[in-house]
Amino acid sequence: MELIPIGVIHSLYRAPGEAPHQGRFSDRTAELEIYPQFMEGLKDVEQATHLIVLYWCHLAQRDVLQTRTPWGPEIRGVFACRSPSRPNPIAFCVAELLEVKENRLLVRGVDALDGSPLIDIKPYSSEVDSVPGARIGWFKK
Repeated sequence: MELIPIGVIHSLYRAPGEAPHQGRFSDRTAELEIYPQFMEGLKDVEQATHLIVLYWCHLAQRDVLQTRTPWGPEIRGVFACRSPSRPNPIAFCVAELLEVKENRLLVRGVDALDGSPLIDIKPYSSEVDSVPGARIGWFKK
């Protein structure tokens, strides 16, 4: 398996611990820079209000299988939570698309650290991607 970054994320978060636990809880903006060889893939992206952003947590530990979450003292398996430290530190968030300027997308709601490799973007659809009533049994906000 080979992943090829399609770009890089530029954000205000420089180190682990600076980013919010979930990007949706932040009003800060970030820029998704798409590499020139992938620019054709941006055709019609401005018609989406929100994007699913898939990125690589390049500073995460890859040997972690259990962790504490910010939501409580209990130890959880990484596949039962959204910790960036995991065997394959792939992360995703749903970001609001604010502006498109050539190969740069201004978005709100990304929790990625600056310099994170961008793996993919997809349009978010509340009709397709939202599952009413979905829950995580242990998570209580």
